[in-house]
Amino acid sequence: MKKIAILLFLIPLFLNAKEYTLESPSGRLNVKVTVEKNVQYSVFLGDKEIISPSPISMTIENEVMGKDAKVRRAKITSANEVIVPVVQRKYAEIPDVYNQLSLAFKGYNLLFRAYDEGVAYRWEVTKDAPLKVMGEQATFTFPADYMVWFPEEESMFSHQERLYEEAKLSEISSDRFASTGLLVDAGNNVKVYISESDLISDYAGMFLKGSAENPHRLVGKYAGVVLEEERLTDRDVKPVKYADYIADLKGPKSFPWRVMIISDEDRQLVQSEMIYKLAPENVIENTDWIKPGKVAWDWWNALNVYGVDFESGVNNETYKYYIDLAAEYDLDYIILDEGWYHLDDIMNVVDEIDVKELVDYGQEKGVEVILWVVWKALDDKLFEALDQFEEWGVKGIKIDFMQRDDQWMVNFYEKIARECAERKLLVDYHGAYKPVGLDRKYPNVISYEGLKGMENCKWSDQPDPEHNLTLPFIRMVAGPMDYTPGAMINKNKENFRDIFTEPMSPGTRCHQLGMYVVFESPLQMLSDNPSNYYREPECMEFLEAVPSVWDDTKVLDAKVSDYILMARRSGNTWFVGAMTDWSPREMELDLKFLPEGTHKMEVWKDGINASKHATDFAQQEMEVTNGSKINIEMAPGGGWVGIITKE
Repeated sequence: MKKIAILLFLIPLFLNAKEYTLESPSGRLNVKVTVEKNVQYSVFLGDKEIISPSPISMTIENEVMGKDAKVRRAKITSANEVIVPVVQRKYAEIPDVYNQLSLAFKGYNLLFRAYDEGVAYRWEVTKDAPLKVMGEQATFTFPADYMVWFPEEESMFSHQERLYEEAKLSEISSDRFASTGLLVDAGNNVKVYISESDLISDYAGMFLKGSAENPHRLVGKYAGVVLEEERLTDRDVKPVKYADYIADLKGPKSFPWRVMIISDEDRQLVQSEMIYKLAPENVIENTDWIKPGKVAWDWWNALNVYGVDFESGVNNETYKYYIDLAAEYDLDYIILDEGWYHLDDIMNVVDEIDVKELVDYGQEKGVEVILWVVWKALDDKLFEALDQFEEWGVKGIKIDFMQRDDQWMVNFYEKIARECAERKLLVDYHGAYKPVGLDRKYPNVISYEGLKGMENCKWSDQPDPEHNLTLPFIRMVAGPMDYTPGAMINKNKENFRDIFTEPMSPGTRCHQLGMYVVFESPLQMLSDNPSNYYREPECMEFLEAVPSVWDDTKVLDAKVSDYILMARRSGNTWFVGAMTDWSPREMELDLKFLPEGTHKMEVWKDGINASKHATDFAQQEMEVTNGSKINIEMAPGGGWVGIITKE
């Protein structure tokens, strides 16, 4: 990730001041920090108070950082940089423009950073000594009883795969808590997204709970250091005793950024890369081997292929069938999900699988192999297993069922990223917390789950189009999400059924196609049965063409939980995707973002009977220019996609 330009200003501040002000580069946002008996901050959008005075502190053993503190030095720095990510997501280049306020106290610092899209703060301990973090006070106080999209959790032992329930701040008591990110509707189209960045090592992730002191406040909640755990199954290792402290580490230490992205148009949330910008820089020197791409995935469709002359299941013949599909449609990878090894021993491969034979077969056809692993089985024989994967020529791992973000598990994430990078292995985290910057420091971390994705349709009626139209504005703001789209059996709300071995999706076929433009994952799945894909050559025209990373992204129209219309560019080709919730919808696509000249647009849209038969779709081809305006019609739970190329 190359820094193209940087501009730095130092602005001295009066040390006897009790209030410090920081503006974002354009002046859109303003942060006020007061330092008296405690430290409080507030945030303004223009003259509107968005975050009311909110106390913050951190307790290191017997010292409370931020209490009765005196500022020794204060300065503002301004930076103008361009990040060139190793693995693109929304953009080939990411502008990184901000102002930063640094307040130095005895033994620690407090930093505030203001972008035009949001603000963040973090604590830093400067002393070189052992540290025990007893607690962190992170508060987010609002001036009114706003509505929250609240991904409520029952335990901190969680996959963090939640629905976003709507609740008033006053309804969230201090014994209710949610995973982050979380979105607050601050009225007049203003939204506040709260999460964290640079949670890389030696700390715990942040949840948010209600406040007993203020009904309009959200308060940070953290898992303590795990003292005892119980292994319930081959994959579930549950903490049963926590310490009364968050982290035990050695200073100096920079703690995670507490992030607030503030939008006055919902589309701004989808376009934000603030979590990524606050993350540490890439530490991998040679990154040429890190390749995003699309994947033929086995688990969702239960390996239930048909129309073949072999018995389907966990065996090499079936996986060669997946490799053949991948080769025919220019997919980069296949995954061997659960079943390829005996679950009690990752080094004990089942008799029906020969991994090296599959790797060799795939490489002959330009298709690489990724292996699913349970985290505990991998950790039990970590170096032996990773060395074996490297020797086989495997391209990466999909690691699953961590379900924790305490200090030990946060360190485990980085250990896996580092050890895999040394062996040129990609990492896809499942059963995981949301992205918090590890994918910038270790760009071989290619995607994450930590959301209610389509796998849940095998046993429930969720996720449905309502949930799908919430994800881009909350979970996806943090970074890549391995939702696993691609269902070829599609049903409307009345006809949907959860069938584990022959799953389907709620919503239309074009709703599924729209996900490949809207949902971000540099490792993007095709989750359905290869036999079904062979029966859908028209849809495979689109799925073969659509990339998994982008040079540019434009959100054209969007509303949280209702609809989205966006255009993304790869090279000289534009891909347009639209999705709606269970409400039928018409939208206007204004093609003014196109360069001059005549272009060809190929369209896949909901068919005339898609409201009754959700698999119904139609294709269309037309000539367009940057003056064209196209009417889009979507059925309930519908979608629309287009590919635009220069004539």
